[in-house]
Amino acid sequence: MYRTPFPAQFSDSHRRVIDHNPSPVRLYQVWKGSNKFFLGGRVIFGPDVRSIFLTISLIVIPVVLFCAFVSRRIISAFDHHLGDLIVAVLILLTIYDLILLLLTSGRDPGIIPRNSHPPEPEEDYSTMSTDWLGSQSSSGVPNLPPTKDVVVNGVIVKVKYCRTCMLYRPPRCSHCSICNNCIERFDHHCPWVGQCIGKRNYRFFFMFVFSTTVLCLYVFVFCWINVKKIMADYHCNLWSAFVKSPVSAILILYTFMTAWFVGGLTVFHLYLIFTNQTTYENFRYRYDSKRNPYNRGCVHNIFEVFLSKIPESKSNFREKVKVDSYSLIGSSLSFRPMTADRPKRSFDIEMRKRQTVVAEDFEEISNRNDRVGVLERCGTEPRHTMQSDKSDWDMSPDISVLAADFAMEYSFNDRKSIKRATETGFT
Repeated sequence: MYRTPFPAQFSDSHRRVIDHNPSPVRLYQVWKGSNKFFLGGRVIFGPDVRSIFLTISLIVIPVVLFCAFVSRRIISAFDHHLGDLIVAVLILLTIYDLILLLLTSGRDPGIIPRNSHPPEPEEDYSTMSTDWLGSQSSSGVPNLPPTKDVVVNGVIVKVKYCRTCMLYRPPRCSHCSICNNCIERFDHHCPWVGQCIGKRNYRFFFMFVFSTTVLCLYVFVFCWINVKKIMADYHCNLWSAFVKSPVSAILILYTFMTAWFVGGLTVFHLYLIFTNQTTYENFRYRYDSKRNPYNRGCVHNIFEVFLSKIPESKSNFREKVKVDSYSLIGSSLSFRPMTADRPKRSFDIEMRKRQTVVAEDFEEISNRNDRVGVLERCGTEPRHTMQSDKSDWDMSPDISVLAADFAMEYSFNDRKSIKRATETGFT
């Protein structure tokens, strides 16, 4: 059940401060990442999803040109319906390529759900870095170490703490700055498919790149056959054949350049599959000079990519969650999903608990409280006048909610100063 939309005159800061009643919504509706959801959260794309239309056009347009201007001569050049079969295979290969593109772009690549609060520091300091332990002993303030050591196949691997997702990333996981998510077995963010490439869609990505290479070579070969057929029928040279069939010349040039790009990408990812690397690891860590803890041999590496079971998504984007409406969660959204096992936390300075509100939003709230006299009021609230001498002045609802959320106590003098500033600004 959705609430009535806010009036147009509400500013972004006013939209963050509303009633305390939690609203049941779907998880994808309050997702903190930059993803785009369709079909009620059943399909998930990256923020640059529109680039997929460019990719589709680069695939479909050459095939349409081939079928419209080249296929007729191909059909007549081969007997026993072989020419019809050649065109049919081209169409099926194109459909297969587009399906792989959608499977790559429209699924969860392996997003690791964010924590609602930072993890508790571990008492076992054997996995922590010595530099961090030294800084803790000097500062005296508990904090989370930036890295931890984990053992993978007998090799010590450092995993980093993600401040955005408030978790220690598993091995081979990285935070994508474009999608704003931690991706399991992160390979790269592909602008051509508009999605991150990770553990759950890498198989489809490679198959898409490989099938695109085959499609380019298929069109390239039969365009050359068409040109050779023209040269034989008209007894002309190559240039005259290109003049008689300019579409064949254009497609030969286009598919030649494209085949170099996607073909090279296919060969590169074959190397990564054989050695069990990701693009991110290959460019960042360079396992040539040290042991790759994930390399289990060529056969096992191929089996892991193509024949292993794809894990289920760690996030049910259609799950109904409770929303704490006035909670602040960051720069992109103003709602924080809360489930039954995620109790609400307050900002406790005395106990030195970690602040779960991002620093920018907290600073914005503090500045807004200091300059309450110049806050933009919505049109439905009455103005305060100079004739009001009541000493026990009630704070406005938005300030009251903010004070309750962040455990800020206002004394009587503070209230009087806020009252005077408000009257000066609004009368």
